[in-house]
Amino acid sequence: MNITLRQLLVFQSVAGTRNFSRTGDAIGLTQPAVSRCITELEAQLGLKLLNRTTREVTLTEAGQRLAARLPRVMEELESALLDVRELASGQRGRVRVASSPTLSANLMPECIARCQATLPGLELVLLDRMQSDVLASVLSGEVDFGVVIDPGERDALECETILTEPFCLACPPGHRLARKRQVRWTDLAGEALVLLDHASGSRRLIDRALQSHGVECTVAQEVGHPTTIFRMLDAGLGVSVIPTLALPPEGLPRLAVRPLRPQVDREIVLVHRRNRALSPVAQAAWNLVREVATQRASSA
Repeated sequence: MNITLRQLLVFQSVAGTRNFSRTGDAIGLTQPAVSRCITELEAQLGLKLLNRTTREVTLTEAGQRLAARLPRVMEELESALLDVRELASGQRGRVRVASSPTLSANLMPECIARCQATLPGLELVLLDRMQSDVLASVLSGEVDFGVVIDPGERDALECETILTEPFCLACPPGHRLARKRQVRWTDLAGEALVLLDHASGSRRLIDRALQSHGVECTVAQEVGHPTTIFRMLDAGLGVSVIPTLALPPEGLPRLAVRPLRPQVDREIVLVHRRNRALSPVAQAAWNLVREVATQRASSA
């Protein structure tokens, strides 16, 4: 059946007013247009809905049945259309975001909490993965976008840098480097380093900085998470170069943290697949993560 929404709205109004002229005034149609909508609706259904005389309009049995059920149907339709409109405006829906462990632990919780507070219809689902897996999930379309350390190769990605932060030194408080107010990269020569492994987006940047400053040292341990690094340093197994964002909010009371000079920064980057536009709801989540990172940078 080729029944239009306007035909149903006109019938619903006529069923309420029992008058074609008043219906026309209420919904902005002429009386002949109202009559034509009813005639077309009856033709599609194959039966009469109204008994019309010059004095009154009454509902047939079929008309009574339709009039009784139509308000609920129209209400559900309006609700569905509102839901879709909210989806189009970025106010409702589910967004899947992948991020590397350091960012998952130290940036994304605030983003998720902000989302719940300001966009309650938007569900932000986090996938906590190694950076290489984050990039793979972005390129495969498994997630809407990713939050990563500077990915280097960007040909297949649309990228936006949302935060830059420096690397710093962490070491036991009794270590010789802890006596310095700031540490030069060349001061790391000969030290045993406990570093993030190559699955981390930071490791490539750390290796490059060490090489550019001609630092020869031993990588004693390679681990997957900063918390493991802190425990190893606490046990006296070496020193470490870590991103500032990896430091817990309460600091590291059992370790010394010193700035490294000259300063070397890493970029935190939002990425999505090139030539695949973000949906409105994913764009809203992207904007929210950017806003949280920007506010964090301004308060640092």
